[in-house]
Amino acid sequence: MGISMSERQSNRRVRLQDGFWNKFTELVRGTVIPYQWEALNDRIPDAEPSYAIRNFRIAAGMEEGEFGGMVFQDSDVAKWIEAVGYSLASQPDPELEGTADELIEQIAKAQHANGYLNTYYSIKEPGNEWTNLHEAHELYCAGHMMEAAIAYYEATGKRKLLDVVCKFADYIDTVFGREQGKLRGYDGHQEIELALVKLYHATGEERYLKLAQFFIDERGQSPNFLIEECKQRGGYSHWAKKELPIPTIEQIAYNQAHLPVREQDVALGHSVRAVYMYAAMADLASLTDDRELLEACRRLWDNTTKRQMYITGGIGSTHHGEAFTFDHDLPNDTVYAETCASIGLIFFARRMLLLEAKSEYADVLERALYNNVLGSMSQDGKHYFYVNPLEVWPKASLNNPDRRHVKSVRQKWFGCSCCPPNVARLLTSLNDYIYTTSALDNKVYTHLFIGSEAQFELAAGQVALKQQSRLPWEGYVRFELTAVPDAAFTLALRIPSWCYGQAVMKINGMISEYEVENGYATVNRQWVQGDIVEWEPVLEAQLISSHPAIRANAGKAAIERGPLVYCLEEADNGSLLPNLSIDRQAELQSYFDTELLGGAVVIEVKGRADERASWQENTAYRPLAQQQVSEPVKLKAVPYYLWGNRQPGEMTVWIRV
Repeated sequence: MGISMSERQSNRRVRLQDGFWNKFTELVRGTVIPYQWEALNDRIPDAEPSYAIRNFRIAAGMEEGEFGGMVFQDSDVAKWIEAVGYSLASQPDPELEGTADELIEQIAKAQHANGYLNTYYSIKEPGNEWTNLHEAHELYCAGHMMEAAIAYYEATGKRKLLDVVCKFADYIDTVFGREQGKLRGYDGHQEIELALVKLYHATGEERYLKLAQFFIDERGQSPNFLIEECKQRGGYSHWAKKELPIPTIEQIAYNQAHLPVREQDVALGHSVRAVYMYAAMADLASLTDDRELLEACRRLWDNTTKRQMYITGGIGSTHHGEAFTFDHDLPNDTVYAETCASIGLIFFARRMLLLEAKSEYADVLERALYNNVLGSMSQDGKHYFYVNPLEVWPKASLNNPDRRHVKSVRQKWFGCSCCPPNVARLLTSLNDYIYTTSALDNKVYTHLFIGSEAQFELAAGQVALKQQSRLPWEGYVRFELTAVPDAAFTLALRIPSWCYGQAVMKINGMISEYEVENGYATVNRQWVQGDIVEWEPVLEAQLISSHPAIRANAGKAAIERGPLVYCLEEADNGSLLPNLSIDRQAELQSYFDTELLGGAVVIEVKGRADERASWQENTAYRPLAQQQVSEPVKLKAVPYYLWGNRQPGEMTVWIRV
């Protein structure tokens, strides 16, 4: 069950060459990373200031001034550096590397002699370090800086930032633990746990792995650390700036600290914190062969994805605390579905795939990637959604206090801007999500159908392949084996959930039988260099219904086509979208629209619109018997990831049937 270093590193030798995804990775490289650098330096007109770079310069003694932004502002800088690292790994850029090197020098100067690194406490509250782990995100920021350092080191070979974070981790190891005189605590916002596992893989230092285990194992133990810490502060809250009642065990569920992690089976609380923690749990379950931790991961995966996930791959249904609520409570118009939460879900899915190759993990990964995450960024790379709704009424977003978090247009930047750099680091590391291997079993798994060239080291020897994909528009993938070992190995291709088991495999032009293992089509044979494998999952537009317990979707359907969820926009269908209905018997007609934002497959279908002309302006209600016959209309649906890139207007994913 363990993950070997070679297995992890083999997945790095993947280069994207994909007609659909390359435009996004190039957008990140050419536009998003430079734009976000300007935003972090507060140089975007009319955008909320970041203060993030300025904070580091102040902490480094290079400027005078006060701390600005959120207590966790350092993490935005870290995620930007991580995205830069992944970008440099695929395409060198001396100018960008030089910019990053200068920033890393500033970060190193901001580090304390003992290894501590956090601009908020260095500038604003020196001496109060580790006194408010519940709220102040110190270890969260540390974790993001560790991930940044590893990505940058692997891309450039430069150890400056890696040495900084190792010194920081060594210091953290002297502060936290079960030994006498140490804090038996953990951060209110999980992140360092998965980062320490990465740092262990990068350095081989066992102490980092054990520290990650400590943070996971200590969470939720009795007496509850977060509650006891709050008592020591007299209930003083960083966010409220006053004393508040001491939180109860039920309230600590917001931080997933209400129970030891192995006893948790329902996704509760802040959704990003939850999935970051689940990702670390999966890492540790694999590395330590912890069956109890694995079972907890499986339970939490099932609850998150089968009872609390939107069709777009979004999670976290309420803006009150950016949190989960309860099973099947998935409102479309007051939804939260934070971008970071879907990215965390993708992290969790990938780690579950490393634990056990089951197609359901990759299905969710694909769903969140193509819809919630990709839709969070505008096509120009300079505007972002923090919240990803499934139904938008712009007037309500402006005038209803309960819906002001739901934006009808993407924003230039945010005061809390965790999501934009998170998108950048995910898209620049997309090559890590396409394949995994089981080296000892001589298996190569393809989880995502994204054009790429890849090399893997198996026990049997080296395998190299080239994948060409026509997704998401056509159900056709072609693999060419460019290097094969002398012994047999297994090629395993995911059978996507959206093809409902209907997929044809051809080997060298001949239809081939395959075994089905955990949702993968597997073929074991002695392959020959130059062998061609064609994979054709049926890709058709479908009307999708939801579980009856999801009340928001009662009597409605959504449209899916392959990995893409579709939506109606006012730009194509006029206003009052809730008055439209779809004919469940009508044919869903798909065609490629070259005029739609660079080209995309759109779907047209017959429907009806509630009659409006007979209503008087000053009449709110009347007998149903007076309702006129609805009018036939043709509905036009576009991919959800493209919504909001034209003029502002209404949008809906779920349509009355």
